[in-house]
Amino acid sequence: MRGILLFYLGVLLPFLGLSQIQSNDTISRSAPITYDIQGNNVTYGAQMPLLNQIAGAPKAYYTYYWEFGDGNYSFKKNPTHTYKKPGNYNAKLWATNNYDNGKPPTSRPKSITISSAFDEASADGPSPFIENEDLLLKRNREPIPDQEMVFITSYKNNNNYVSSGKLYLFYNDNQFKNDNFIIENTRLHYGERIIPLDVISEALPENDDHTLLASATHSLLKNKTLFVQDTTKRANLPLTLEESKALYRSYQVIAFDDMKPGEERNIFRTLKTTPEMIKDTSAIVTLRSVYVPDENFDNHTVKDTEMEIVTSHDPNKMSSNGWLMNYRFVRFKRLKFKVRFQNNGEGPANTIRLETDTPEMFDKSTLRIEGMYPDCPICPKEQEVNYSCLDTILQKDKIIFKFNRIYLPGSEQKNVAEIDSTKGFVKYSMKFAKDFHKKKTKSKTAIYFDKNEPIITNYATTRFMPGISIGAKAGYIIAPQLDNQQEYFVGATLSPFKSYRAYYQAELMFSAASYDELRNFETSTVNADGSRNIIQFSELNQFNNITVYAVPGSIRYNFNNFFAMGAGVQLKLDMTSKNDQETTGEAFLLDGNGILTPNPDLDSFTTDEIEDSFMNAQAGVFIGMNIGTVRIGPSLGVRYVYNFDAPNSQIQLYGIWKF
Repeated sequence: MRGILLFYLGVLLPFLGLSQIQSNDTISRSAPITYDIQGNNVTYGAQMPLLNQIAGAPKAYYTYYWEFGDGNYSFKKNPTHTYKKPGNYNAKLWATNNYDNGKPPTSRPKSITISSAFDEASADGPSPFIENEDLLLKRNREPIPDQEMVFITSYKNNNNYVSSGKLYLFYNDNQFKNDNFIIENTRLHYGERIIPLDVISEALPENDDHTLLASATHSLLKNKTLFVQDTTKRANLPLTLEESKALYRSYQVIAFDDMKPGEERNIFRTLKTTPEMIKDTSAIVTLRSVYVPDENFDNHTVKDTEMEIVTSHDPNKMSSNGWLMNYRFVRFKRLKFKVRFQNNGEGPANTIRLETDTPEMFDKSTLRIEGMYPDCPICPKEQEVNYSCLDTILQKDKIIFKFNRIYLPGSEQKNVAEIDSTKGFVKYSMKFAKDFHKKKTKSKTAIYFDKNEPIITNYATTRFMPGISIGAKAGYIIAPQLDNQQEYFVGATLSPFKSYRAYYQAELMFSAASYDELRNFETSTVNADGSRNIIQFSELNQFNNITVYAVPGSIRYNFNNFFAMGAGVQLKLDMTSKNDQETTGEAFLLDGNGILTPNPDLDSFTTDEIEDSFMNAQAGVFIGMNIGTVRIGPSLGVRYVYNFDAPNSQIQLYGIWKF
């Protein structure tokens, strides 16, 4: 028996060892919920797994989001919640691993039974709403592809009467090709119900622009803002709903009833990010919430929530709304950026400096601060002040934002319970420089907390859609091997719009050509007396052709705004060919003594008209250059073509105008 046990241990141990060296990302981690009940008060906790520190990052830590099963929630690590009614409740925990390798740990819901009555003295904390505020939006983490997040909608009845209304959530921006979110679960605790979206009389066309910067229209319904807006109060509900339908392709509508004056409620949605979610970690997605507090009136609140797409849960990040732009329409637009940061220290930060790379394609003199936290005024130039302010310093290749004399708590600081209080951000916008090129940019930010070593963010990228440029082309073709040749052509080109350096170009051209071809030959017959009749023919062919030229692909390179070169493959086919043929025959008699004498009786002259189509197919390669406004606008070009079949050489002189 002992031998058998040793045998099985020998077989199993190698597999057990292999299981210990799997990558952290594939090992599922769990965080079991613990709790302590004292009457109707429950203190929650969890047994958290060890963190897997990302090399070079700040110290890894967990953030927490709890749902108590009765419509209330908390972001504390060990919250104590007071249940107002006896009953059974399912508590849930979502923990987020910051600066940690691998996926967030999962927690099974914990069933809690409350049997005691509610004690007014032990009620939860104060209301999160400020004066006149009726809609709050929060989330437990930033979106990562193929992970879930929780979106919290809190709403309040500020009317002095009982009312019923609706809440709209619009998601999956039309600016992105694929859906970013799926609503996996909606948790309602106050008798709310999910209903269809109201049918609205007017239908607007779908907005398929990639961003605001890619739009050529200034319609109110298309003017989408990609950054967090302050809550806006509006009165035209149909217009807001149509605007939202033009910006988003997915929605959910929730109706609520009999909400008392001053009552506050929460709705919880689990959103699963799709695997197809855009992978650009500097891009921004948005959700729009619309709150109608009284269904009898059109007055409503609109709030947009921005979220940066991330690949790991890192609170220090840079993002931009220029992830994909249309180069034609951005000349006078403002590109927006956001740098967010978190103090992970054990004490407060008094000075925070953000050194942000700024590519030369942007005009730094047009810098405008769109928002910040900690909120403070802009520092006056060349003047010492003794109050909190944000200083902006413009350098050749960067912008420096410096928060002076502020107080930003550290996440490891004692008595800091609200993790959001340790976070900050700067949002700013700039215009493009006067002569900016169509090229991708990458920017990152070095974040300094007081005198500590910098934290380097991800890269925020900007890029342009290829766009389409159609060019009109006309010119003259020289074929040195042909006699009396003339050929004129017109055509069109297709290429990316105003490419910076290398790009592909396709062309289609039609030409009218004429040329001569002279052919000499002779025939000989033998007479009975041994003499010979010799006829010398001269055949003149005058061709008139309609020809199509196709360039399926060529590689071009713009050295600057005024000079470009290119090479590619050219295909040629005569669609129609008309040949006016004249044949002249001059006869001679060669006698037995070798004397050659004219024989006019056998002279001849004939004409013929020969028509054919789809003939003389040729293929060749070419190289050429252009001088002028080669990226967009007019230019002159010359191209040498070598055909693999005769006539081999061809020179094209042309003008082109790209639009």
